[in-house]
Amino acid sequence: MKKYVLCFSFAAIALLFFSSCGGKGNQKNPFMATSSARPYEIIVVVDLGLWERPAGRALYSALEMDVPGLPQAERSFKIMYTSPQNFDMTLKLIRNIIIVDVQDIYTQAKFNYATDVYAEPQTVLTIQAPDEKEFEAFVNGNREVIVDFFTRAEMNRQIRLLEKNHSDYVKTKVSSMFDCEVWVPGDLVSSKIGEDFFWASTNAATSDMNFVIYSYPYTDKKTFTRGFYIHKRDSVMKINIPGAKAGAYMATDTMTVETKAITVQGEYAFEARGLWRMKGDFMGGPFVSHTRVDRANNRVVTVEIFIYSPDKLKRNLVRMMEASLYTLKFPSQQVKDKIEK
Repeated sequence: MKKYVLCFSFAAIALLFFSSCGGKGNQKNPFMATSSARPYEIIVVVDLGLWERPAGRALYSALEMDVPGLPQAERSFKIMYTSPQNFDMTLKLIRNIIIVDVQDIYTQAKFNYATDVYAEPQTVLTIQAPDEKEFEAFVNGNREVIVDFFTRAEMNRQIRLLEKNHSDYVKTKVSSMFDCEVWVPGDLVSSKIGEDFFWASTNAATSDMNFVIYSYPYTDKKTFTRGFYIHKRDSVMKINIPGAKAGAYMATDTMTVETKAITVQGEYAFEARGLWRMKGDFMGGPFVSHTRVDRANNRVVTVEIFIYSPDKLKRNLVRMMEASLYTLKFPSQQVKDKIEK
């Protein structure tokens, strides 16, 4: 397999992923080792003295940033580190690697990116700088870029897994109800149907994973505002997701909701993340949603994942399910993929 190495600016790094979310994953090289470590584990290859100084602390601080939209603080990655001298073949198999390269041969700080260098799937990010002071400033200025880079690499791996192993039932049901395609984990075995609404769930007592899709006519641009989104979500969830107790229903914890514009499969999407609560009951957890316009059918489609796991950490559950949101395809996109194939 060819290894693609790119040198790019900090502004371009965030655009490298989700460009192929249609599921055309890389073909595995049968002669390459399989990468090790769990999702969202990362190793930093760095001189141990530098690691303890401000330059290294800046990188450590970036990698331990809290994941947004969770009820408890959880850092973005499990961080490991090693010196270049101890970076042996065992450690080279780890799926996410950052190499710190500070030498006076460089004129400015920059990123270098490579995939599947020692194992597959694997992402290697090298951060080059002429000195520690510039390294520290560069990392501090690109904290979110670094975190997004590896987060998206992990989500792309999950998307490739979903392409091969997803719920055929949910895919078929979403296709028949919404004329869309989406991939969700096969563990989501329970479901409920409403008016222009579909909910699939693992229906587990803990680590419960849920997927929701609903649609409504597109009327104006106010659709893509925080206030409109929360109002629409609350109205839909109140009708379709009741609690176990009489009169209980799902509602949005409005104080926690963060929204932003993102690009999904080359088109605008409105991302929202925050916490949900069960009104009238003691339940809650995190959610993430994408709202997009299906222009061919003049409608708005929202896909959402939410988690209920009161006794466990939620970062990996949320991120694993969040990858499903990026697999949503409208009819026009499905036709385009068929033509390209």
